Amino acid sequence: MTKEKQKHEKQIHLPFKEAFKIALRSLRIRFWRAIITTLGILLAIAFLASIITSSAITTNLHLITDEVPAQRWWVVIMSLLVCVVGITNAMLMSVTERYKEIGTMKCLGALDRFIIELFLLEASLQGFIGSAAGALAGSVLMVFIHLNRQGTKVFKAITFFKSFSIFDMGWIILICIGVGVGLSVIGAIYPAYRAAKMVPADAMRVEV
Repeated sequence: MTKEKQKHEKQIHLPFKEAFKIALRSLRIRFWRAIITTLGILLAIAFLASIITSSAITTNLHLITDEVPAQRWWVVIMSLLVCVVGITNAMLMSVTERYKEIGTMKCLGALDRFIIELFLLEASLQGFIGSAAGALAGSVLMVFIHLNRQGTKVFKAITFFKSFSIFDMGWIILICIGVGVGLSVIGAIYPAYRAAKMVPADAMRVEV
């Protein structure tokens, strides 16, 4: 019990802001990979936002559509699953490239939870940026498409925005951002756990 206590005391309790700084630095170092991962999230969430926005507009304005909702949602689910796989793959590559960095941090006393926090923060940042941009793009695009279908008359546009307000679009964007960040965190859980359970001595010996 004493040895466990001494071991725990030797470990460094780094603050959240320090993990945030390291996460930002890592994203800057691996900028292009982060951009590609973020774009994948952006496209998946833009698709989700466009489907939700289109469904909301159709319901609010009592419009008739020939599209089959079930088929659309299956495509959305598949695109989100592909997005999660892409995030997991990118984070696993990041773990592989950072064996020595992770080993050094653990040798200096970083807790396992700090390593996990670090990778989840990186995924969350990418998820938030990609989701925010994708949700906004998807929602705005569908609004313009439906407005164009309604015609250019002012009273039709007024009727449209009475039935589908900016607050409706705001809720859709918030929901999509939540989904995107949540999926990003889910995709990063296994890579983060793998990094946290790495043996420091073994990590320092790895040649990447």
